[in-house]
Amino acid sequence: MLRKRDHEELGTSDLGWLFSRFHFSFAGYHDPQNMHFGALRVLNDDLVEPGHGFDLHPHSDFEILSYVVNGELTHADSMGNTHTLRRGEVQYMSAGTGVLHSEHNRGGDTLRFLQVWVFPDVRGHAPAYGDHRFAWDERKDRWLGVASGDGTAPVTVHQDVRISATELEAGRRLALPVAAGRQAYLLQVEGSSGVGGVDLDERDALEIVEEDVVVEAVTTSHVFVVEMAKPRG
Repeated sequence: MLRKRDHEELGTSDLGWLFSRFHFSFAGYHDPQNMHFGALRVLNDDLVEPGHGFDLHPHSDFEILSYVVNGELTHADSMGNTHTLRRGEVQYMSAGTGVLHSEHNRGGDTLRFLQVWVFPDVRGHAPAYGDHRFAWDERKDRWLGVASGDGTAPVTVHQDVRISATELEAGRRLALPVAAGRQAYLLQVEGSSGVGGVDLDERDALEIVEEDVVVEAVTTSHVFVVEMAKPRG
């Protein structure tokens, strides 16, 4: 089963310094048909102007991952971590029993990053932070495993998910198997492609349930995927 999510139909918010596209209900956007997709609760595509950001605020019982598309993202938290990440790099926070953190654009250009929240396998994990500075070429014409629940990616999360990214040159193809009992949420981050016969432009998304597909790049194509267990029932 394939279901396209056109970026023009997503929820949005414009605060002047922050423009967001919400793939699932978040903040002032509520759609009972799009509360989450399996374990994936939040996927926000955020643009943050220089000198702005999210001041210190609390989180608990979510696995939170930030993926930088362009610009610089500076993270600070109540565990004492302060780090700046750039294009293609990832930070991870297991909010667990509770943590405070902030995210700001201290650079000179507009920051674009993906904000991903995943339900944990159980509540009450000890808070934890990690990040990884992937070289951009690691995802060229192949799937780069960014995070997973089984320890096979550099970032480990408390859930049965695998988060991956690729950049395909125009005309290249890459298989994305989604086995029985599994599903995936694919975001066309940059460029355009065809996936399972569905045309995707920049910022479009595709829900994939128990179906092997092929990503075919029409233009240079940057793709981000969260693959996970399909809910029972």
